[in-house]
Amino acid sequence: MTSKQRSNLKALAANLKPIAQVGKEGISENLIKGLSDALEAHELIKLNLLPASGENEDALAAEIASALNAEVVIVIGRRAVLYRRSSREGFDHIKF
Repeated sequence: MTSKQRSNLKALAANLKPIAQVGKEGISENLIKGLSDALEAHELIKLNLLPASGENEDALAAEIASALNAEVVIVIGRRAVLYRRSSREGFDHIKF
């Protein structure tokens, strides 16, 4: 992903509300399934990474993105934004 594409995705994510929180239970199968479904429906999601998770935010976001085959757009504080292109046919994909 180029810096221009990343910048466009950051701008789109600015108004998003976090859809999930990752806390002391860490990364579970149910969390990954829910996030995968959300990415398939929206392509761009925002997460809260709670201090109880006990991990570095960047490492936690990278681990979640890897499990989802997604890309980390940005991690700011305890919020992460992830992107994955939807595989649905006839979907209005995010344009760069």
